[in-house]
Amino acid sequence: MDERLKFVARLLDGEKMSSLCREFGISRPTGYKIFSRYKDCGLDGLQDRSRRPYRHANQLPFQIERTILQLKREYPSWGAPKIRD
Repeated sequence: MDERLKFVARLLDGEKMSSLCREFGISRPTGYKIFSRYKDCGLDGLQDRSRRPYRHANQLPFQIERTILQLKREYPSWGAPKIRD
């Protein structure tokens, strides 16, 4: 976060984006992303964001998962095709 703060401070002082990105070792799109997050959120925008996905594409709804587990407990010999039917 300290490096991002220095980057934004020097950018606000009037230095060019391309030379600052070269000096800090980041790409220009990354530099613009950092600066736009600062403009939108202030100092909070410079903190690391979670990389955790918002949703899981293959995750079943809770009720269906609970029903499958209940059927598996009742009928341990049943496999996936029988439970699906």
